[in-house]
Amino acid sequence: MTYSILKNVSIIESSAFIAAPLAGMTLAQFGADVIRIDMIGGGIDYQRMPRISPRGRSLYWTSLNKGKRSVAVDIRQPQGKELVAEMAIAAGSLLTNMETPWLNHEVLSSRRADAIACVIQGNADGSTAVDYTVNCSTGYPSITGEANASRPVNHVLPAWDVACAYQAAFATVAALNHRQSTGEGSNIKLALSDVAFSTLSHLGVLAEAELLGKERPALGNHLYGAFGLDFGTADGQRVMVVAISAGQWKALIQCCEIEAAIAGAQQSLNLNFDDEAQRFEGREIIAALIRPWFSCRSYEQVEAALNRFRVCWGKYNGVRELLTSDPRVGTNNPIYERIDTPGVGNHLAARSAARFDGLEHTPTTAAPLLGTHTDEVLHQILGLSGEQIGRLHDAGVVAGPEKDPTH
Repeated sequence: MTYSILKNVSIIESSAFIAAPLAGMTLAQFGADVIRIDMIGGGIDYQRMPRISPRGRSLYWTSLNKGKRSVAVDIRQPQGKELVAEMAIAAGSLLTNMETPWLNHEVLSSRRADAIACVIQGNADGSTAVDYTVNCSTGYPSITGEANASRPVNHVLPAWDVACAYQAAFATVAALNHRQSTGEGSNIKLALSDVAFSTLSHLGVLAEAELLGKERPALGNHLYGAFGLDFGTADGQRVMVVAISAGQWKALIQCCEIEAAIAGAQQSLNLNFDDEAQRFEGREIIAALIRPWFSCRSYEQVEAALNRFRVCWGKYNGVRELLTSDPRVGTNNPIYERIDTPGVGNHLAARSAARFDGLEHTPTTAAPLLGTHTDEVLHQILGLSGEQIGRLHDAGVVAGPEKDPTH
């Protein structure tokens, strides 16, 4: 949903790629006025794939920048740099992953004591890192699927970028609350690698390596620590079933009608499958007992039975199938709506996934063309007159949407 909880908050965003833009979009979905600073003609990720056409707009960029306003500025010019700094000082909050000597907390706080800056970094020492160069260090590629140390498997979800984005949004809201309570500003530094490696700590993975002294093995599609695996149906569909809790385990074996076989397997292996760790130990024989039940039934039969017994399960889809067949995705779910994005067209888009009882939401505004709000923001935020703004246009310091290369 798009709420108005942060309706009195203005944030200047100068960013690229995923973490910072997603953090800005998250704040915008709760009502903040997030003003993107874009280079005239677009930054390094403005036409990143996928694109609506070879020279058209990026679906990646437009999806990450819903609900924001865009000011196009030539920051290579000193006057452009000063304009951006003035906007950040007037707004009071800056979100960026491109900290520079002319736009950082020191500069802002020298002119506004309660300024907030949230800077997303690659590594905490300021060196470059992206999701893919951080993820390879987490150990996960060596245990994903059928991987091993010599043939790691990268997953395609930029999980650390996403986690970092939400951490940045949360930290910014915390800083706003701190400012409201104390009148003080904040200088927030958030390193992508710190987000990733601290998550390993929170999930017990670091402690596992330190205290147990071993690396976790690659398990294919088996669920670590309990029972969970994918199975194929007679008509070529594939589902994932999971039995972590005692209730989930009971539902699964009852659905598959293997209670007696499971009892025999427990006796022969001297294991108690009521315990999830022992289910994990006996996962191969459990899978062998379950697999025939799936392989001799159609997906329709499997779906009906799994739902009847309240098994925890999901179906493997392509994204196009998800769009057309999963009731959780579409306008019947209130977190989705249809929007018209300039240069893209009409399409399904998600609001915030958080649902607040009793709070109204407003329609999402599509990602703007570069510079759509240049004049509006310069007048509203900096109080510039039409004549002053016109001179900036004439000097090539700022631009409107007519300079967008995809327009």
